[in-house]
Amino acid sequence: MAQRPVLVELIVRDLGVIEELSVVFEDGLTALTGETGAGKTLLVGALGLLLGGKADAGLIRAGANEARVEARFGHLDHEDDDVILTRVVARNGRGRAYLNGNAVAVSALADVAAGLMELHGQHQHRSLVHSDAQRQALDHFGRIDLAPLNETRQEVQRLRSEQALLGGSAVERAREMDLLRYQIAEIDDAGLHDPNEEHELIEEEARLSAAADCRQAARTALGLVAESDAGSALDVLARASGHLAAQGPLAVFDQRLRNQMAELGDLATDLRSVVETWEDDPVRLEELGRRRQQLGDLKRKYGDTLAEVVAYGDESRRRAEALGQAGERANALQGLVDVAEERLATEARTVADARRAVAPELAGAIESTLWRLAMPSARFAIAVDGEGAADDVEFQLGANRGEPLQSLARTASGGELARTMLAVRLALNDAPRVMIFDEVDAGLGGEAAKAVGEALADLGARGQVLVVTHLPQVAAVADRHFLVVKAESEGRTTSAVRPLEGEDRVTEISRMLSGEPTSTTARRHAAELLGHAGGVVTG
Repeated sequence: MAQRPVLVELIVRDLGVIEELSVVFEDGLTALTGETGAGKTLLVGALGLLLGGKADAGLIRAGANEARVEARFGHLDHEDDDVILTRVVARNGRGRAYLNGNAVAVSALADVAAGLMELHGQHQHRSLVHSDAQRQALDHFGRIDLAPLNETRQEVQRLRSEQALLGGSAVERAREMDLLRYQIAEIDDAGLHDPNEEHELIEEEARLSAAADCRQAARTALGLVAESDAGSALDVLARASGHLAAQGPLAVFDQRLRNQMAELGDLATDLRSVVETWEDDPVRLEELGRRRQQLGDLKRKYGDTLAEVVAYGDESRRRAEALGQAGERANALQGLVDVAEERLATEARTVADARRAVAPELAGAIESTLWRLAMPSARFAIAVDGEGAADDVEFQLGANRGEPLQSLARTASGGELARTMLAVRLALNDAPRVMIFDEVDAGLGGEAAKAVGEALADLGARGQVLVVTHLPQVAAVADRHFLVVKAESEGRTTSAVRPLEGEDRVTEISRMLSGEPTSTTARRHAAELLGHAGGVVTG
């Protein structure tokens, strides 16, 4: 038998009538028996808490502040990879959950627990009543190979993700490309070569706007510098130089005067150029206005400075190039997506056909097993619906004669549901997790009880099964037998669990048979049951 995690130990503190108990389990079928109210169902409820069951403060033992449930799952021959699940129910409502000693959300704990055990009965949770689990069960039974379908689904998803990264649809890319082309053309047409052009335009515009005033000012200044009849600045400097030139010791001052005269001569030349060449030019002035308006519009759209406008144009060209490449890749990707989606449709049809073909076979196997388990009028069907791979799988049960087929979770009582899950597991020949059954034998007796016992024993041979039972026929076939008892001490009732072997087990089976543990007839019958089941035979 392949190694798989089993429930190794369960520790419960201050839960209902349980003050503190620890139960060590083994593989195979384990029966939990005891008088009504002894606390058997509390043990199942404790496991239900690990599966995310409702934390009701009313579950906490009187006088305690919190109840604690801890379960250790692992392999019986070593502890290297044990998984420890802990749930604390607090009276103040601040419950806690732990996975291997680390605090986690209750939902996270429940997810881990659901991967380790199934619970069937009045506390059932996260079992085969859920559609996903039913679909997986059908696929397992039919040995349906989902790998090609899943691989193709992943390939389609990968291709679609790559399409999304390209930046939207082909229409959106075309719109963006049109806008980029317009912007690039507008910036290129402006011929932006000098980032200082605006400053130069402002200076030229200012000069042209005041050309007449400038000429008159230049003419007046020119007269004072070089052409005044009353004696220009150059004339004055020339006379001063004449006085200094005759005196050798003052030659240095004379040179300085001559330098100033040279500078004034250059200035006069420039002023004369203004007087002679600066003319009114309304056409050029209008051109300057239009150019400044053009540059202003570009800055308003693309940046605060001409350098930023040029940078925006460069970035737009890079984006346009990338979009062009994206368009080519998008066309190629669409072809790949079309091929992958066609392949996906083919794989989905293959899986859907296989599911629809095997569903009646599995339903028939479950139905025939239900007839053995005291549900002789039961009808069982598996609906396979939905497009594509037909992922909508639903187990349907008509538990009694005249009842219509309905979804499993809505039609079965606790006992019927537990027996149905037992039948499903037997038909699947697959027990991947620890299974706990409560109420599986509700209202049964005689041959039906024997059939349920045999079914549980069969399932226990494949995995670990815990069953809370009132039937001696079930308890007798168990590999191990625990008795849940309650006792009073100092005015308080406390539950305890103890393993039964030999005569103790015969006594408990006798009690279950007749209510009289010491009855000779009952004990003989108990020994006979145990003997037929491979247990202890006593005289």
